[in-house]
Amino acid sequence: MLSRTADHLYWMSRYTERAENTARMLDINYQTSLLPQSAEMAQSGWQGILSISELRPAYFAKHDTVTPEGVMEFMVKDESNPSSIISCLRAARENARAVRGALTTESWETQNSTWLDVNRMLRSGGFERDPGAFFEWVKFRSHLSRGVTLGTMLQDESLYFSRLGTFLERADNTARLVDVKFHAMGSEFFGAATEGDQEYDFYHWSAILRSVSAFEVYRKVYRDVIKPERVAELLVLRADMPRSLHHSLHEVVANLAKVANDQSAETQRRAGKLLAELQYGRVDEILATGLHAYLTQFLDRVNELGGRISQDFLVPAH
Repeated sequence: MLSRTADHLYWMSRYTERAENTARMLDINYQTSLLPQSAEMAQSGWQGILSISELRPAYFAKHDTVTPEGVMEFMVKDESNPSSIISCLRAARENARAVRGALTTESWETQNSTWLDVNRMLRSGGFERDPGAFFEWVKFRSHLSRGVTLGTMLQDESLYFSRLGTFLERADNTARLVDVKFHAMGSEFFGAATEGDQEYDFYHWSAILRSVSAFEVYRKVYRDVIKPERVAELLVLRADMPRSLHHSLHEVVANLAKVANDQSAETQRRAGKLLAELQYGRVDEILATGLHAYLTQFLDRVNELGGRISQDFLVPAH
């Protein structure tokens, strides 16, 4: 396959996944902002979104203070922000348009109609009227895009590069979400809590689980009250949890093997090593050495993997 074609397919999927993850983060923050909480706690939630995306400097270049309206506007509609939902959906559509011949008609039309519809919704004020419904729509369009791709495309390199982009982006986003949300709670979140704290904690951890569609999964797997260490275990180490780091890396390794070329052996080795550490890791060991340090290192390694994939298969310097 031509590296340019592979590049467009890979980034089409990464941007679609990024739009979905941004919608998930904003939605859960919007929902929890409606719960009773202190002004500082509400503020830290919105600041956390900028931290997850590493966009604090870009945000403060345009805004003086962090407000819910400012963050939502910046992360949804601001076309100068490359990680905003509108920017991600535009980039996904442009990458799809460049390789229409490598996509099925259904895959292309899904991307194109998503782009046309999101513009219509934002122009008509649909986002402001009901942010929750808008975020659900973005998630649904991402699910639809992924399902149509998997359900209609030939299982060849076009599909494998598309899947590679999806799961590398998902690993990155889930790690950022877990890191920032756990970090915001401080090192005391495993200690004894007062009754008021426990009530807040339930909503906090429930919100994190719901942001990655894992609330029902948690209940099914653990059948217990929500505990931080189990949330961490589910989102980092569970192979059967679709948005966990373990599952995402498993898919990255599997799709890398299917597109392997003469120069990708070292990239495969590094991805395999990272997967093995997730496969045989234990949550108590990770927490003992520090979850933040673990996830920071994980993100560095995932970003390095992304760079190596670009060098081995794609058009460099995207």
